[in-house]
Formats: sequence, structure tokens, C-alpha cells
Amino acid sequence: MDIFSILIILVGLCLFEIISSVDNAVINADVLHTMKPKGRKWFLLWGILFAVFVVRGLLPWIIVFATNPALGIIGSFTATFSSDPRVISSMEASTPILLVGGGTFLIFIFFYWLFTEPKNYGLRVEKFFDNKGIWFYSIVSAVLALIVWYSLHKNPLMAFSAVIGSTAFFITNGLKENAKKAEENLMKEHMSDISKIIYLEVIDATFSIDGVLGAFAFTLSIPLILLGNGLGAFVVRELTVRNIDKVKKYPYLKNGAMYSIFFLGLIMILDSFGVEIPIYVSPLVTFGVIGFFFWRSHIDLKKMEEIVKKDKHMEE
Repeated sequence: MDIFSILIILVGLCLFEIISSVDNAVINADVLHTMKPKGRKWFLLWGILFAVFVVRGLLPWIIVFATNPALGIIGSFTATFSSDPRVISSMEASTPILLVGGGTFLIFIFFYWLFTEPKNYGLRVEKFFDNKGIWFYSIVSAVLALIVWYSLHKNPLMAFSAVIGSTAFFITNGLKENAKKAEENLMKEHMSDISKIIYLEVIDATFSIDGVLGAFAFTLSIPLILLGNGLGAFVVRELTVRNIDKVKKYPYLKNGAMYSIFFLGLIMILDSFGVEIPIYVSPLVTFGVIGFFFWRSHIDLKKMEEIVKKDKHMEE
């Protein structure tokens, strides 16, 4: 892997982590406003260390080890840099198992957002799916059945991984929904700052799973994932403190994150079945999708500013 490829992957990982963590940043910002300065500093200092080195560092390491326990704990971390033919062969054998599970998880996230969550319509077709939440269960059941069917013919462990991916989605989705509801309790002043910090870290760990699994569409290198996602997590923390209100003004960033998640999930599944996908495809898709919805948001924001100016001018 040359330097240019590494840079493209790192920038793509960082951008994807930032956009996919916008919801988390909003929750963090709302709760931080109710905390004392000392509590905020503690969360922003030690919280970022926990988010980067424990959650975004440990989780991908565990995933690689779980799909290839023969490598061992240390070997799972260093496998992507090893030239040992046995290690390379072992990684190649386990890669489809990892990718199909992660891809299933990401595609489920996209369809849940498309069919059930309230949203700003970044594309006209999105309005069609409103109030059709029942379709979500039909669609994802059919998708899972299809993936499992083809996986059984290739590798039964891939089929099991796809089921694990779907199970992980429903578990983490329930935790996310509970986190959003629990935000109201976190906003109460009588809760201690320590309690709020601990809960924010739990929420961050839950929301980070999307970014960690999506990272495997970019690379299987744990150090690169740690660095790219870590940089993204640091930027998200800065946005939480300084510019979260400005970020909220861009209505279609969530849409960009969800479509990126869908395409990355699709890339992972295709890759797991042997479709050759160049290393630069995932970063370019991420740049293109997020760039498009950022542009849409910018256009709408400008229109709203012009309307406000006209209204003020008429009032004068």
C-alpha cells in the first residue's frame, strides 16, 4: 500500500467517522451545557482518550480476533503488516466472514433510517418511504435470507456472521433508541456530572459501532482504522464544544451519513463474495455522497438566509 492510498484511506475514515457521529455530537453538546466547567474539561480530555484508544482501538481489534482467533491477541493487531504466508492465508480466509457480517449490519442501519426515522428529505424519493415502517422488517428479512442463502454455498461461517451482524444491529439499535430517550434524564440538573460523563461514554461506545464496522470497507489494517477513526473522534469532540449549532444548520448531513453507510455495507458484502473492488472506491464513494448532501444543505441554507433577509427588509 503506497503513501497516497494510505492518505486517501485516512481522510475517508476521518470524514466517515465525523459524519456518522453527528447525532452523538448533538447529544453530547446538549448534555455538556448542563455540566460544570470541571466536568466538561474532564469529559473532553479523558473522554477523547477513552473514545479513541479504548472504543475505536479495542473494538476493531476484538472483531479481527473474533473472526480469526488462530492469530492470537497480538497477531490480530499485527497481521496486516505481516509477510508470513501462513498469516496472510489466515487473514484472507477470515476476511469474507468479517466483511459479510459488518456489511449486513450497515445495510440494516440504512433501511431502518429510510423506513422508520423522521428525516429531512435530501432526495424526493425519500418521502415515498414515510409511514411504511412495516416494510423495514420485510425488506431486511428478505435481505438477510438472500445473504445467508448465498453464504451457505460459499462458507457456512459467512452465513453465521451475517446472522450475527443482524443480531448486533437490533441490540445496538435498541441501545441507541434508549440513549435518545435517556437524554432527557441526563439534562436534569440534579444528576451528578460523573453520572452524566459515564452515560455519555456508554452512548459514545454504542454510536461508534457504525463507524468501526464501516471502517472495514476502507481497510483491514487496525492501526489505520485506529488513526483515521481517532482523528474523526477528535474532530467530533471539537464540534461538540465549538460549532455544533452550525453543524445542526446543515439539514442533510444525516442523509449523507446514511447513504454512505449503505454503499459501504454493499461494498463489504460484494467484497466478501469475491467481487474485486479497488481500494480507492470506498473513500471516493464516501467523499462523493457526503459532498453531494453537504452541497444540498449549503444551497438550502443560503435560500433560508435570503428569505430571512427579505422578511427583515419588508418589516423595515
